[in-house]
Amino acid sequence: EVVVVRGSSVSGVSLRQARFVQRYNLVVLALHRQGRAVWPGGGRELADILLQVSDVLLVQGSKTQIAALKKDSNMLVLDATSDLPHTDKAPLALAIMAMIVVLAAFGILPIAISAVFGSLLLILTRCLTWRDATSALSAQVILIVVASLALGNALLETGGTSYITQLFLYLTHGATPAMVLSGLMLLMAVLTNIVSNNAAAVIGTPIAVSIAQQLGQPPEAFVLAVLFGANMSYATPMGYQTNLLVMNAGGYTFSDFIRIGLPLSLLMWLALSLLLPLLYGF
Repeated sequence: EVVVVRGSSVSGVSLRQARFVQRYNLVVLALHRQGRAVWPGGGRELADILLQVSDVLLVQGSKTQIAALKKDSNMLVLDATSDLPHTDKAPLALAIMAMIVVLAAFGILPIAISAVFGSLLLILTRCLTWRDATSALSAQVILIVVASLALGNALLETGGTSYITQLFLYLTHGATPAMVLSGLMLLMAVLTNIVSNNAAAVIGTPIAVSIAQQLGQPPEAFVLAVLFGANMSYATPMGYQTNLLVMNAGGYTFSDFIRIGLPLSLLMWLALSLLLPLLYGF
């Protein structure tokens, strides 16, 4: 079984248009969408059905072809029967990884620089090929992060953060700092289930700092409220990428996420709304 992942080149096109059989040398036996069989059945030709993100395909092929598919960034193979290869490069790769961690942990180099340096070493020592390295990069994720940072910077430069802060404080006028913090965390929890958690965190952090300054409270508490709220992405399948994969692999529905994820988010919100003010003494 393989899943069509977000950003895949086969998403939005049919198997015929994607030249799936010629490209992967695999035969598609069935297609499931949101836990229901799309093919066989339905009276449509399998080759003409447009694929969507999170579609599950049952495919047949040789071990070599399945192994090659596992390296393809367009598909996620749910089958986990093959073991990781143990090669003579493994000790070297582990040593480079340990070096990256040590350099960052002891403050010798920032994690961004040490990680890039380590990645280059992996390529130079042939522990990793250039193709593997580039295929591991998701253009969509990079664009989301860049766009989120740009949006956060735009809010700061244009005064949008100040406006949102004033509006939020107006709506919570008369409330205690603890209640304002709780409301901010709830707002981030709602936002993160609609947009990405990265975007929610980038947008919410400058707002949290501004609110804390106007209330005369430690900004760390409000920043933590934003970060905790931005990670409560349990209530919808699109809240986080793995939610979508779990939904298809387990046959869950949208209502399952709301039924289980919403109470979990509320429980965490209530618990953290009590703990953070106690921790920071307000």
